[in-house]
Amino acid sequence: MEKNELTNTIHATLCPRAVLIAYTYEGNNNKYFLERRSIDARGRMGEGHPVTVEFMNELVRNYSEAHSGTPHGRLPSNLLYADTRKGSERYVWYNPPGKRMMYFVGGLGIENAEYHLPGIIYEARGTRLDVYACKEDRPGMETALYAAPLFNVTGSSVCLGSARIEKPRELTYANLLEYWERKFWLTEFSHLGGHGNPTKSNLVLVTKAARDKPFDLKELKPLKNLKLKDILE
Repeated sequence: MEKNELTNTIHATLCPRAVLIAYTYEGNNNKYFLERRSIDARGRMGEGHPVTVEFMNELVRNYSEAHSGTPHGRLPSNLLYADTRKGSERYVWYNPPGKRMMYFVGGLGIENAEYHLPGIIYEARGTRLDVYACKEDRPGMETALYAAPLFNVTGSSVCLGSARIEKPRELTYANLLEYWERKFWLTEFSHLGGHGNPTKSNLVLVTKAARDKPFDLKELKPLKNLKLKDILE
């Protein structure tokens, strides 16, 4: 959860709208009767109504979808690693070199447009996203990792900012990867990371040069001698 979203959640006012009352039969605690009572704006409970099977099915379905974090479906060909265990969720995937639409704040003097990029490797863990650059079209275990030539990234850690993207209700692997990519690429690039230019030359000039010609791989900086196998362990 992002900082602003977490803050809004903490300060949000919860408004009761209904209560469920469970009754048991005297002498038989294994048999229940459920009653639903609505609550009005003044906090007063209304008339009770038996809970229907349709209501409970809808309640369970909505709760399950809202709290489900386990993707399903066909494995995308660019997915390199997946850990779906609760509390340990982590996914690693890549995009081959190509063009990508990018958005920038006005102060950078870079036009919103499509730009050439090297290969990009993503690592999503919980609410955190890391990105790396690579030179290969299809990375292997010995592929060297470089600092991503992008704004809003310190080392490999991404500062996720302005994009507000909802998590997909149908959580397939493909939808999950698309969610993270949209969350990253639809955020306006606004600042250098804490380590300064992630490229050998000025990142503004490097980015502008990559609009009309392939990204200059000589600009990539090695990242702690990391290889792909190091983040797949």
